[in-house]
Amino acid sequence: MPRPRMNRRICRQPPVGFYKPQGVPLGRLRGLTLTLDGLEAIRLADAEGLEHEAAAASMGISRPTFSRLLAEARGTVARALANGWALRIEGGNYELAEAVDMRGFGRRRRCRSGAAGWAGPPGE
Repeated sequence: MPRPRMNRRICRQPPVGFYKPQGVPLGRLRGLTLTLDGLEAIRLADAEGLEHEAAAASMGISRPTFSRLLAEARGTVARALANGWALRIEGGNYELAEAVDMRGFGRRRRCRSGAAGWAGPPGE
């Protein structure tokens, strides 16, 4: 029996859970799923510009695991964009960083909000 996957720590839920090409009815689109932990890996590496080691520590995973997760997530996004497919953001092995901190495990981590607009809706 394989070892169960460890949860990856994410900062927060994304503001939206679905993207699709403009002007194409949803019923005619093929779609892919990007996991929440994959989105967090893209956010940390590309939007925040963190090194893989720091991003992996933020998510509570090893650097090689982070690199594999990032490569898979980037591939999913690239396939969706290149083919004009819808992209659903859901699932994955994750737990919210705030929930981890409230239980008292590990040291307190603060989520960084960057130029990618991850901080929430305007006026918040």
